[in-house]
Amino acid sequence: MVKQLDESFLNHNVKQMIKKRNNFGAVLCVEQGDNAFSWTGAAGNIKEDDQYFIASVTKLYVTAVILKLRVENRLQLEDHIANYLSEDIVRGIHVLDGIDYSNDITIKHLISNTSGLPDYFAYKQPNGKTAASQLFNGEDQTWSLEKTLSLIKKLKPKI
Repeated sequence: MVKQLDESFLNHNVKQMIKKRNNFGAVLCVEQGDNAFSWTGAAGNIKEDDQYFIASVTKLYVTAVILKLRVENRLQLEDHIANYLSEDIVRGIHVLDGIDYSNDITIKHLISNTSGLPDYFAYKQPNGKTAASQLFNGEDQTWSLEKTLSLIKKLKPKI
C-alpha cells in the first residue's frame, strides 16, 4: 500500500530536520515527476526562498550539469577550463613554485577534485576560524566569486 504525502506529514519532517546537531535551518522540496504535486517547506533560521549554502552537495549538482552538457556534445571532460572562463578568473588560481599551471586545469580535474586547487572552505582565516567551522556554528556568510578567487589565488595549491 502506498502512503499518500500530505502537507502535515511534510511539515513534520522538515521540522525534524533541524533537531539534528549543527543543523540550524532546513528547506525541503518534494515534487512529483509529472508535476502533479509540488511542495516546499522550511524550518529553523531559513525561509523557503532564502539563498543558502549547500556545501558539498554543490559538487553533485555541478557534476550532473557537466555530464549532461557532455552528453549534448557541448563540452568534453578533457577541455581546459580556460576555454570557458575569462583570463582574469583563471590566471593565478594554481601557481606552484612560481609556475602558473592554471591553464592546464581541465573540467575533469575540477569534477574529480584532482585540480590541486586549495580548499578555501578549510583555510584558517585571520580570525583563526575556517569558513566550515563558522558555518557549522550557525555563522553563515556570503562568499562571492571575487572573494573566493582572491583567497584561492593567495593559497598554496595542493600537490
